[in-house]
Amino acid sequence: MSATTLPPHVRLANEIARQFAHKPAEVAALAIVNHIRAVWDPRMKTALVAHVEAGGEDLDPLAALAAQHLKAT
Repeated sequence: MSATTLPPHVRLANEIARQFAHKPAEVAALAIVNHIRAVWDPRMKTALVAHVEAGGEDLDPLAALAAQHLKAT
């Protein structure tokens, strides 16, 4: 799937993940979660978690890890 056809929650999570790619995975994931909690609409959060539960296609691994943390809390 191209970046222009990705669902908004996947595209945005991937963009955020790229900003933290230079950090260790766990630190990056927690920074991504903090951003998502502070900025995203609850529907977007729910859509991201559901996307990961459905297999996480096209989702950056750091964004997927963040979604797992988001789901756990």
